[in-house]
Amino acid sequence: MIELRIHGRGGQGAVIASEALATAFFYDGQHIQTFPEFGVERRGAPVAAYVRVDKKPVRLRCRISHPDHIIVLDPVLLSSIDVTVGLKKYGWVLINSNKDPKEMGISSRFRVATVDATRIAIKYGLGPKTAPIVNTAILGAFCKLPKMATLKSLEKAIKAIVPTKTAKNLGATREAYKSVRF
Repeated sequence: MIELRIHGRGGQGAVIASEALATAFFYDGQHIQTFPEFGVERRGAPVAAYVRVDKKPVRLRCRISHPDHIIVLDPVLLSSIDVTVGLKKYGWVLINSNKDPKEMGISSRFRVATVDATRIAIKYGLGPKTAPIVNTAILGAFCKLPKMATLKSLEKAIKAIVPTKTAKNLGATREAYKSVRF
């Protein structure tokens, strides 16, 4: 089983990201489960969303404490919470950042990738410039990581899950897929 945790802030699309990613894995023939976790339900508050993926039915029904991989939609969260808590050794940490992965200050116990999902979301007009919605862009980058959902399945999932600005979301997804840094 692969377990993923997505960290973001309310309004960035973490919950939709988990649904789209789970749907992409489903289209790839996997069994899936996804669910959000909210604290204070307001725009800008920290949010986590979870995805479980397996070749057999997922029966486990609890919070993910030891994820295999982490996605961080807002790099500012890195200074306020330890997003790597419970992350398995050599798990991927994909961060929305214009910095090189080596500059992120993440332990060498983990593999780090970055993509400037904010710049990409602004370029494609996804949300306002002051609060871009980065979810589809960062998922494109996630699909580039080894043994993850395929880009083709993610594109199909975005068409099914994201009802507005579908073409722009797909463009952001493809650009992030091409520009992720390891």
